[in-house]
Amino acid sequence: MFKKVLLTVDLSDEKSWQKALPVAIEQCKSYSADFHLMTVVPDMGMPVVEDFFPDDFEEKMASSAAANLEKVAEMVRDSQLDVKLHVSTGTIYKEILKVARDYDIDMIVIASHQPELSDYLLGPNAAKVVRHANCSVLVVRG
Repeated sequence: MFKKVLLTVDLSDEKSWQKALPVAIEQCKSYSADFHLMTVVPDMGMPVVEDFFPDDFEEKMASSAAANLEKVAEMVRDSQLDVKLHVSTGTIYKEILKVARDYDIDMIVIASHQPELSDYLLGPNAAKVVRHANCSVLVVRG
């Protein structure tokens, strides 16, 4: 049923994906699906903010994210699965949706924390992905 599964991880919060990782692995094994793993490095926002950081700051952040994502990928490989890595920079939910579209992802697995009042007003990234994705989305509560 699913040929490509995308797991999104927040590398700054391991608890946010600890439960989602085994779920994504199981989905890939069940359907013999390709495993895609991604993280998003938030962008600086306004150009004025960029002036306060070194010129190569975003490049170093992306490089660090790629190295840390590789550590998560090793856990996937330990489950006898190949994994394709994606590191994006930008708005989190938009980058997740872009990768899902670009790689014809059938299912996105995303972790979600227990909602806080601000989440109901602003909407967390998981809710935005669920609303706007063109594929199935499996939300795993952390």
